[in-house]
Amino acid sequence: MKFPHSTVLSINSGSSSIRFTVYDEASMIRQLSGKIDRIGLKGMTMSTLDASSKSPVSITIPGREYKRAVDFLLDWLAEHPCFPSIRAVGHRVVHGMKHTAPTRITPELLAELHRIVPYAPDHLPQEILLIEAIQDRHANLPQIACFDTSFHQSMPRVAKWLPIPRRYSEQGLERYGFHGLSYSYLMGELGRLDPSAPEGRVILAHLGNGASLAAVMNGESIDTSMGFTPASGLVMSTRSGDLDPGLFSYLARVEKMTAAAFQTMVNK
Repeated sequence: MKFPHSTVLSINSGSSSIRFTVYDEASMIRQLSGKIDRIGLKGMTMSTLDASSKSPVSITIPGREYKRAVDFLLDWLAEHPCFPSIRAVGHRVVHGMKHTAPTRITPELLAELHRIVPYAPDHLPQEILLIEAIQDRHANLPQIACFDTSFHQSMPRVAKWLPIPRRYSEQGLERYGFHGLSYSYLMGELGRLDPSAPEGRVILAHLGNGASLAAVMNGESIDTSMGFTPASGLVMSTRSGDLDPGLFSYLARVEKMTAAAFQTMVNK
């Protein structure tokens, strides 16, 4: 198929999957989409669908490592007819600390993402790996980070603060909220269906493997169920959601559970 003169590549890099879509830059009509599933497991596959196809094409990827999935995807894209038309790459990045808008990825931003890996250890390393792989292969291709936490930066201080000594807030320990890109989309769709609806009080739900709620007033987030990490809030498919804070100390004393083991338990 023929591709428009200019397209943009959107990538959502998760802990066990990578989803990607190529959009016409002018119309934002989808030209190509695909996903790599079962990363880290046996049977890793990539399925793709372009605008002229009626059904997706599935490809088996040898290996199971995340880097193998990234290399396979970038090799495949480089050979695809769409690649010469790609003018920029947009990444969903799980954590952006105080960033409130999409940001051009620079060496300084990459250094910041490396520094905040402890805030999202199950997501940021894979996202950084993909960003750096594209940078190594296509240094002149602009990359943009779209942060899942940006939507919630409008929350009032009372909603951001954790009930712990205030000195920890100065270290960046606060409630950030997540799924912000999903909520931004939902608010846009709500406004399309009813232009007056976003001006009031709205409760939004993001329901999937990860799940959360958000309270929005006059178009801005004022509270959300997720907090310092994506493991908090509602019970999810593999994440515990909120727990009694005394549980960790109990398990550490009685089961000799380490912080790493507790992290695995509440996330996986």
